[in-house]
Amino acid sequence: MSQTESPALANHLMETVLPVRPAMVDRGSGVRMKPGMVEDLIASGNAKAMVISQRKALVTADGLWFGDAAPLWNALSGSEGGAVAAIYLGATLTSSSLPEGTSVVLFTVTEPPAPSIATVPLDAEWAGFRDVAARLDAKDTALFIEASAISNWHATHTHCPQCGTPTDIEAGGWVRRCPKDNSEHYPRTDPAIIVTVIGPDGRLLLGGGGPVDARNYSTLAGFVEPGESLEQAVVREIGEEVGVRVTACQYLGSQSWPFPASLMLGFTAKTVDAVARPDGVEVTRARWFSREELQEAVLSGEITISTRLSIARSLIEHWYGGVIEDLQP
Repeated sequence: MSQTESPALANHLMETVLPVRPAMVDRGSGVRMKPGMVEDLIASGNAKAMVISQRKALVTADGLWFGDAAPLWNALSGSEGGAVAAIYLGATLTSSSLPEGTSVVLFTVTEPPAPSIATVPLDAEWAGFRDVAARLDAKDTALFIEASAISNWHATHTHCPQCGTPTDIEAGGWVRRCPKDNSEHYPRTDPAIIVTVIGPDGRLLLGGGGPVDARNYSTLAGFVEPGESLEQAVVREIGEEVGVRVTACQYLGSQSWPFPASLMLGFTAKTVDAVARPDGVEVTRARWFSREELQEAVLSGEITISTRLSIARSLIEHWYGGVIEDLQP
């Protein structure tokens, strides 16, 4: 801190550049530690439940489907859908399709049972998050993302990594304990950086993978490696993927992306390089855009960019300085 800088100014916290979305659910980290709390909650008859199987949830035209937890649990447990697990997701903090304060549990099923089971309406269907995200409200989006993250973790962490013994579910579904060595295992999140790269002339660098003639373009991204800072990961990933040297970067905001278990940490970065060289593996094409060029390319259908549901779109529009109009069908 300089001699002319006041302590109040030095300790002033600025909001993140991208908007902070408020929590939709109180996850009750203290409440869920009580042994048997999920079972008690289901038996009380006061809880609602959503169902996930093979990364798909039961949905209706109105959004996520929530059933009465007790009869649904009994029906699923007696069905041929395979093993059923119950996980506490929390209590809603706002009112929408569910009243504020509604306790919500997640039932995970190995095989998707027929929608006609128990109280599930006949018009319900199994759908992934990307399939229905555009019609979900903020509460449904938050619950779907939380449920996807925790169910993905359970599906891939069924055994103790130290001794291979099948683990038991505790703490409302947020801990797995090994009965042999008593070790506890918690859900993990993989940090990944996602970046808008801005060239010396102010143009934006976007890229994509897959076929070199594909039309989809987006921000560049990559996972943070052990021992790296976020800024170091930005420099390394951009250098590896498109051969561009990052000279400065700034954090803008984050988004959970649990497919399967990522936390996307958004940055914008500057470079003095004007030429990008895709690595041909992760990135097969890269292109610089001015603001006018990007909007024209999107409206003409020449390219497509990330949807408004993703942090990638927020990062791009932060550089653009406003809303980018999409090509209408």
